[in-house]
Amino acid sequence: MSRHVSLRHLRCFVAIADTGAFTSAASRMSVTQSSLTSTIQQFEEAVGVRLFDRSTRRVTLTQAGASFKAEALRVIGQFDGAISDLQAFSDGRQGHVRIAAITSVVNYFLVDAIEGFRVAYPGITISLRGASAAVVEQMVVNGEIDFAVESRYRGYEELSYTPLFEDHYGIVCRRDHPLARERGPVDWEALDPASYIGFSSDTGIGAYLRAHAGKPALFDAPHDEISNTSALYSMLSIGNRYSVLPALAASERDVAKFVFRELRTPSLKREICLITRQLRALSSGSEHFLHFLCDTMRGKPIPPGVRLCAVMPDGGDRRAA
Repeated sequence: MSRHVSLRHLRCFVAIADTGAFTSAASRMSVTQSSLTSTIQQFEEAVGVRLFDRSTRRVTLTQAGASFKAEALRVIGQFDGAISDLQAFSDGRQGHVRIAAITSVVNYFLVDAIEGFRVAYPGITISLRGASAAVVEQMVVNGEIDFAVESRYRGYEELSYTPLFEDHYGIVCRRDHPLARERGPVDWEALDPASYIGFSSDTGIGAYLRAHAGKPALFDAPHDEISNTSALYSMLSIGNRYSVLPALAASERDVAKFVFRELRTPSLKREICLITRQLRALSSGSEHFLHFLCDTMRGKPIPPGVRLCAVMPDGGDRRAA
């Protein structure tokens, strides 16, 4: 019986799951409430499972419905992505490119790439998303975005990870801080926990450093914490403080005021990758934008601590593999 289930059934199911009411879902789907009710009844009969618990005031998902919602969203996202790719395939001059990237990549590379891209391809619009690495990977899997520029988090088998650059960790501080008096790498043992400003454990940087830092005492001792780089630089401006950041993130602010020195013993780095879906061709618009992005990365001065990979995508005709 499941062969009678269509994409319309899935969209109606998600609409009700999101709104919690047949009336609101019917308005969202631009159908009558009776038509929506009939569609859901057909769906439940086809699969042999009740998806909703109905009451006079609220509709809630059953356990089976709640378990199925994520899969329904994935199927709808992949279908919509495929149709979007098909519509933009003709010559790549009309369409929409959906991207996610870490903030430092957006600020240092993507803004310049978008500026040049919009001049060359005014008919292609861009959606730029920001989220944690775990969420971004799932967005690529679900077809919600075309590609991402992020670090590998879970490493899904259905995703392809093409290294773009290595981003080394180091200390950042004001130029009048004692750590700024020398040049070159600095050892972890030279860091004073008392003047350290850390990232909270719910951030990607904070979680990574807690797991890999060469000086655990930084986190054992009482210290100030922040959750984003904007707050960090406000705190660093007070003076006599330092923090640990990836090099690209450290390059976002006034280099005349702040100093970045790589850390060693151990040296820490994150690998930033182009993340795509395996065995799925990028749309023409996405290919063109990737070309602009890679050209921007090759053409801009690279901050200390950032190393471009020897082999980068050229934005030509490629498939994720």
